[in-house]
This record gives sequence, structure tokens and C-alpha cells, in this order.
Amino acid sequence: MTPYLLTPRQGEAARAFLAYLSSLPLKGADAHLLAAVVAIRAARSGVGNLTGQDLRSLRLDEPEATVAALGALGWRGYEPLLGGDMVTPVPITVPDFAPGAEPPLLLGKVMRSRVSGWTVRTMASKPVKKGSSAVRLAALFVAAHGPPDEHGLLPAHLPVECGAVLPELLAKGFLRELDAGGRYLLGESVRHLSGSRRPVPDTPPSRPEEPEQEVLTWDEWKGRASVALRRHVEAVETCAECSVSTARVSEAFMRKAVPAQFTEKVRAAYAAWETKYPGQGPAAAEYAAGFRAGHGHGPSVKQMCKDMGWGKMSRQLRIFVIRRLIAEGWLTNTEPVPWTLRPGKVGLAHTGGATASAGQGARTR
Repeated sequence: MTPYLLTPRQGEAARAFLAYLSSLPLKGADAHLLAAVVAIRAARSGVGNLTGQDLRSLRLDEPEATVAALGALGWRGYEPLLGGDMVTPVPITVPDFAPGAEPPLLLGKVMRSRVSGWTVRTMASKPVKKGSSAVRLAALFVAAHGPPDEHGLLPAHLPVECGAVLPELLAKGFLRELDAGGRYLLGESVRHLSGSRRPVPDTPPSRPEEPEQEVLTWDEWKGRASVALRRHVEAVETCAECSVSTARVSEAFMRKAVPAQFTEKVRAAYAAWETKYPGQGPAAAEYAAGFRAGHGHGPSVKQMCKDMGWGKMSRQLRIFVIRRLIAEGWLTNTEPVPWTLRPGKVGLAHTGGATASAGQGARTR
């Protein structure tokens, strides 16, 4: 069974957020959907970052008019969203959540992140991800107010435009049942999106509880990165030579670094590799310098090992080989930031220092 995305308390926060959303003087599902994305990102600091790609992914019918509707709420800074730049985050100020204001709801750091992640996952769930703005908006409301295994009741503040598309949610399987009185059952495939679960009785923990890990979307992660790191990320994302998918890039940058463990088998494989490919340091430094000059970023470990023609290698052997070259000074990198391989001190002396410096400032997040 897919784990629930929200705890009972986080479900309460999601419902409070949707109540705030429905109270905004907006017309149409497009405007409510865009406001939901911006507001949940701004709920802690008063500023929500949005990119042109984020806006495009919402598939709004009239994006220009919808973005302009934010101005009627007193929200500021949204104008660059329509400028054609797809990747630069646009900071939109939401006065309701600005420092010093009396916020309409209080969300802690982890709570805001969990509700934000739930919002994204719900709108992208298979039954509704290709649906209209009204369908995706309605999915948020029924998921937040629906228990996983009992009947839920449509909230009184459900936006009018959502009521008309409820039969579509039923037809697509997001709902199992829907009656004229507003009672409904969530579909089996979306039970994990339920925000209305009964609290679990308190029990003494068998071991110390680990703190909740904040779950960020890719755009949220980039919004928190330093300018130098974000520049490096965008160099990899937009590299026409590499053509790495966004999913692959985000996974590489966001995953938690785990120390590599090398067995005797790996060390023996390295000894055999070194015998077959002796003295690879100078060539590796030259390759890294040339790659960086042509791509604007360094190669990945896998790219280097493949392009150097070192034959079939396990992942652990590739890492061990590159670490030996780093230890010998032929290469260096900005660990654990990926795609930062470049000539080290010895390598720079060999190549005459002819290497681009892009990405070297990616050390600070």
C-alpha cells in the first residue's frame, strides 16, 4: 500500500490552507489554481518563487489574464512571469504572509513543505493530471476532506467551478462514490492522498523518533540554492551536448550523499584496471579541461569513464578510479555537487591551467 502523504495534523493544515484559498476574491479555476501554487510557496516567508516553466506546467487557459488577476489581490512582482524566461525564479510577494503581518494560517517549515508536496502530488495524480484546472482544483478539495476508507462530505467552501466537474472525478476513478447530498468516497488509487484520517493514539516510542525530513520539489530546492550553485545546475539542465533529463538532474543534485564503501573485490578490480590502463592521469586532466570548456560544466563520473574508453566498469569501480585520480592531484571536484570534475593541481600544471572555472563556486548552498 502506498504510504499516506499527510499525517492527520498535516491534513488539518491542508484543509486550513484550502479554506484560505477559497476566501480569496478570485474568479475561475485557473486563478484559484495559480494562487494555490504561489501561496503555499509563500506561506513561510511571504514570497513565493515561480518560474515560467512552472506557469506553463499548470496548463492555464488564459495565462496572461490569470497572472494579472494576482495583482487584484495585492500580490506583487509577478509581471516577469510573462516575459518568456522559463528558468529564472520570479519572487512573488504575498502580503498576507509577509513578515510582520497577521498570517491567515501558521505553517511550520516541515508542515509547509509537506502540504506543498501533497498539493503537487495530488494535482499530478494519474486520474486528474491531464484534466482541466477545475478538475485538478476539485481533486485538492475532495482529497483534503475525504477519509481513506469512509465517506467524506464536500466542504461548504468548495469553489463553484469545482462542483460542476465532480462527475468527471467519479468517471476518472478519483472518486468511487458520489451522491446528491455531497457524500463521496475516494478512489482506491488515491487513498494515500487523503487528508482526513483519524489521529493514531499516542503510544510510547520504542526508540527515539527521528526528526521529519523536509520534502522539497525540484523548483523549491533550486529556489534555496546559492546563485553559484543554481548557475551550475542550469548549465547542466540546459546543456545541449549532454541532453540530461530534468528527472535525472534533480535526482543527482537532491539525493543525500552516502559515503562509498569499497570492498576488497573493488580494490582488486582497481589493481587490474591500473595494470591495463597505466598512467591515465594526464589524459584524464586533459579530458576534464576540454569537457568543461565545451559544456560549461564538468563531466559526471560515468561520462568520464565511458569517454576515456576504460571498458566495462561497475559503479563502485568507476568511483574508486576517479577518487584515486583526485587523490593524486590529476582531478578535483566540488563534492558532493555532481558534474564538477575538473583538473586538480597536478592536472592544471600539466594542461597549463587551460580550464574553465564554471561551477567552482557551487560549494555554497
